[in-house]
Amino acid sequence: MSLLERELREQGAVLAARTTLGWRAAEAAAEVLGADDVDHLVIAARGSSDNAARYAQYLLGLELRLPVALATPWLYGGERPPLLRRAAVLGISQSGRSPDVVAVLTAARAQGRPAIALTGDAGSPLALAADLVVPLLAGTERSVAATKTYLASLHAIAQIVAALRPEPGRDQWFQRLPGLVEATVAAQLESRARFDPLARARLLTVVGRGTELATACETALKLRELSGIAAEAFSPPDLLHGPVAAINRAGAIWLIGTAARGRLARVELGDLARGAGLTVVVSDDPDLVASADIGVAVQPGLPEWLAPFLAVIPGQVAALRLGELAGVDVDRPHGLEKVTLTR
Repeated sequence: MSLLERELREQGAVLAARTTLGWRAAEAAAEVLGADDVDHLVIAARGSSDNAARYAQYLLGLELRLPVALATPWLYGGERPPLLRRAAVLGISQSGRSPDVVAVLTAARAQGRPAIALTGDAGSPLALAADLVVPLLAGTERSVAATKTYLASLHAIAQIVAALRPEPGRDQWFQRLPGLVEATVAAQLESRARFDPLARARLLTVVGRGTELATACETALKLRELSGIAAEAFSPPDLLHGPVAAINRAGAIWLIGTAARGRLARVELGDLARGAGLTVVVSDDPDLVASADIGVAVQPGLPEWLAPFLAVIPGQVAALRLGELAGVDVDRPHGLEKVTLTR
């Protein structure tokens, strides 16, 4: 068994462990974000961590009405970084070692603004640049492709939101989440061969909106880095503003729609999928699932903050399967390193 598959299977246990252990740091981060002098959040991240940042962008805007911007780290490497008045800054990085992400937190500290690090290494440069560290608590991730650290990042963000906006019943969902993840991983791995037809696709277009835009971006990243197939992610409006022209019989479209405003309507599904050679649907709507070439059912009735934890798992498993079919070393894909030091 590959390291990647092992770490996929560990995701439920990781969330079970952090459900109790993560609350103290989440509450401390919530106190920072709830301060009177903070009216927006800037997040610096790369790769899968950037997709976790997209989840935070939608979730904090949806539940707390807090504007969240994704940082432009390149701008922070010079002598005149952007001003961060009334901002809090969050850096998300598994390793905590990417210089451009660290530079954003360094600029925040220099400007007297609160800086939070969400990282797996409490002794990393990112952690040392922060006022407060929220630990991933995911253990060592040895496969290059991030899986359990991605879900741990979402979990930490969801806990911060829960600390800022307590809601009846949310604690019970946190208790149920690890078991839901474990069951979903097992089911998807057992049925992984259903993704085999995607190996013929020349282009994979992944679509989601709201909190599921983060899922779409992470799914596309996993598919691309493990299979070598070109994969891109869009929200439905962005796809329809031009990129939809590239969808044809040689490609596949992967549609993600769950929970409230993120759910795709059947007419929207038809508009987006028209012309594609193969359609994948990940949804809690049984009619949409039944209409797809490859349909993946997500449990209905999930809160909007929770659905992305389960909706990303089919993408992780499909990427693993397509990598295996392509003869890729899924633990160390070509051209990739576990720690990428970007500037």
